[in-house]
Amino acid sequence: MFSFDSLVYSVLLLTGSPDAPRPSGAADLHALVGPALQTLAVQWEILDPREVRYVLARSEDFASDLSLLQRRFKELADAPLLEDCQRFPDRTTVNEFLAFNRAYRRHIDVRQPVELARWWELRTVLQETDQLYQIWDTVRDARCDYYYVTVRRQALKRLRDMLGNEAYYGGELPPYVPVWRFQSID
Repeated sequence: MFSFDSLVYSVLLLTGSPDAPRPSGAADLHALVGPALQTLAVQWEILDPREVRYVLARSEDFASDLSLLQRRFKELADAPLLEDCQRFPDRTTVNEFLAFNRAYRRHIDVRQPVELARWWELRTVLQETDQLYQIWDTVRDARCDYYYVTVRRQALKRLRDMLGNEAYYGGELPPYVPVWRFQSID
């Protein structure tokens, strides 16, 4: 377990400005707070557990590693936590949705030069399909277990920006293709 002082100092270091001058005696500082800093960074989801092997692992890299973590803290300050990705479909399902999206896009793309009277409408359908692809591709990034925690949180942040807060926090995703363009057959 870490001392209270090392945890408080770790919090102060992580929340500091990445552009601030580095404290002197990095080797001593690394020995004092390195492990606590690593643990805190993992808990705050600004450091992936797999990165612990090389981030804050060596005293000579302490200053640059600290800057990296401070930048991440600043960039991800308003990003959703990783647990948010559980509200969305799993990666395998999303891959199937994206495959259908691309097949539908190819279908419309083939129709566009043939149906010249509907060229602009089909162009709009292609744009809608591509926008939906971007949303679902971002969901896939968030659900990709082998991506680092920081990449997945950035994907969640982008997804929230794309959907808006209400839809994001409600777990409401749009369809993966523009179903409003489908014609019903009676």
